[in-house]
Amino acid sequence: MQLKITENALDKIESLTNKEVTILALTYDTEGCGCGVNGMPTFSLINRREANHIEVECDQYDVVVHNQEATFFSKEMKLDYNGATFRLTSPNEMLNPFIHINSVIV
Repeated sequence: MQLKITENALDKIESLTNKEVTILALTYDTEGCGCGVNGMPTFSLINRREANHIEVECDQYDVVVHNQEATFFSKEMKLDYNGATFRLTSPNEMLNPFIHINSVIV
């Protein structure tokens, strides 16, 4: 699995983080969606890895995903920021077009 972060997204992430938050965690948010297979790919900024995290290839940032949630993400993805929200895409589809800033800070 690979993630490319655009310069706009990287600049925004760096403006949101502090020295304690150094990892971008891809997550599959199922809250309020009814069951575990209905959800939305998103991400959060965390300060440490968990034992169930696996590494995601990314040149710009330290990125992980929960091993059981990895199936909900594409092999190749791009994270962008449009000035108001983040957008997670793959070459084949839009994974999440509206990731609000407030939802990524844990």
